[in-house]
Amino acid sequence: MSQRIVPNIWYAGDAEEAVQFYDEAFEDASYTIDARYPTEGLPEFQQAMAGQALSITLLIDDYRLVLINAGNEFRPNPSISFMLNFDPLRYGGSEDAARIAQQRAWTKLADGGKVMMPLDEYPFSRNYGWVEDRYGVSWQLILTNPEGEPRPFVIPALMFDGPAQDRAAEAADLYSEIFANTEGGSGIGTRQPYGQPSGKAAAEALAFGEFRIGEQWFVANDNGSGQDHGFTNGVSLEVTCADQAEIDRVYDELSAVPEAEICGWLVDRFGVSWQVVPENMAELMAHPGAWERMMQMKRIIIADL
Repeated sequence: MSQRIVPNIWYAGDAEEAVQFYDEAFEDASYTIDARYPTEGLPEFQQAMAGQALSITLLIDDYRLVLINAGNEFRPNPSISFMLNFDPLRYGGSEDAARIAQQRAWTKLADGGKVMMPLDEYPFSRNYGWVEDRYGVSWQLILTNPEGEPRPFVIPALMFDGPAQDRAAEAADLYSEIFANTEGGSGIGTRQPYGQPSGKAAAEALAFGEFRIGEQWFVANDNGSGQDHGFTNGVSLEVTCADQAEIDRVYDELSAVPEAEICGWLVDRFGVSWQVVPENMAELMAHPGAWERMMQMKRIIIADL
């Protein structure tokens, strides 16, 4: 699957431990350490990380997640979770086999974690559960109806609350418009309103919504629980761009909090964090002194790396 948007998850110095945990939790998983902190030239607050893993790519069924190994500045929360679709069609049409795989992943992810919704039957699924793992990352495991439209195994799910309450549809429309030029285009999928007020969500707010960027699907819904979580840098969305012109366009269309702009990071009008980077970022960062120069940037300037 072509994947332009890569979720980045923040870990407090334990990313290498976490990726081994996920490698055991998922049947079709693998990982590689992409980059390490330099041994020299780090600012004082990062010096304890010298030589350690900086970023790790985790593949789950060929879906790419990046684990960022850093400090205690940020933590993931339920505002961005990961939907795992256990479709019987993935298991030779056997619902029993899909349930076994779902239970296996659930047991591992729940070990040392927090169950938010027990793995059980609900009106929308014959078997579903929501769990926050020991590292604070949220996962929604659903036994998918094989008669529905096929969806990827991993789908990021954005939940809008707090200042972004009831703005899920607006966000999905904006993201679809910004990334319409992605190979395969973009678009809106299913939308199901609550129909009546739920928690802080209005009747017309989205209980469930989908949008697509290229071959990637995302869930966007408004929080009907009455609780607020709010988006943080704990999970950010990395988008790769072909050249400086595309970096500038995407950065300008997304960024809404000037004081949050640093090293290619930005925060949009809904509070979602993004990283806008060139396709050859790894190659550019191999240049002598690139790390120090990047630390002085807001948006990435390719020519200055």
